[in-house]
Amino acid sequence: MRVRFFVAMCVLGGIGAFIGSAIGGVFGQRSLFVGAFIGGIAIAPISARLAVWRRWIVPQQYWPTAAGATAGFLAAAVVALNTLSSPVGPVLSTALIGAGALLGSRRVR
Repeated sequence: MRVRFFVAMCVLGGIGAFIGSAIGGVFGQRSLFVGAFIGGIAIAPISARLAVWRRWIVPQQYWPTAAGATAGFLAAAVVALNTLSSPVGPVLSTALIGAGALLGSRRVR
C-alpha cells in the first residue's frame, strides 16, 4: 500500500507541474516555469486528499502529508531546474514529491 501511495504522489505532483506549465506556457517562457511551480504546489493538498479517500493515510495525516508533498515538490523543482539539460534529472526529481509525502504522513500516527 505504501508503494501505491508513493507512486501516486510522484505521478500527481508531476501531472500538476505539467498542467501548470502547459497553462503558463501560453503566456511565455517565464510563465511556463511559474505555471509549473504553481501547478505542483496546488496539487499537493489534492493528492493528500486522494490519499485519505483511498485510505492510504488516516484523516489526521492529511495536513502533514500535504506539507510533506509540498516540501518534496519544492526540492524537486530545485533539482529539475538545475538539471534541465538532461531529461533524467527532472523525471527522477519527482521521487522527492513522493518521499516528502511519505515523510509527512509519518509525522502523525
